Amino acid sequence: MDVFTFVIIVVLIGCGSGVINNYMKNQRNRSKVTIDEDAQQELVELRGRIEILEKIVTDEKYQLQRDLDHLERQA
Repeated sequence: MDVFTFVIIVVLIGCGSGVINNYMKNQRNRSKVTIDEDAQQELVELRGRIEILEKIVTDEKYQLQRDLDHLERQA
């Protein structure tokens, strides 16, 4: 094998490994973005559910029912 052929092969291997490394980094970043979008959507849904629960708990009828139940337990 000629020295120049060896140098060309080494350079090609180095460039190829760099391309593969960048490709794999991009794939990891894309999967993280998808996970972040999914987590963001779930967070929005959970906030909506919490708002509904807060409305129920702070409702006067709910508080009145709790007070009545408490009085029944004491009697």
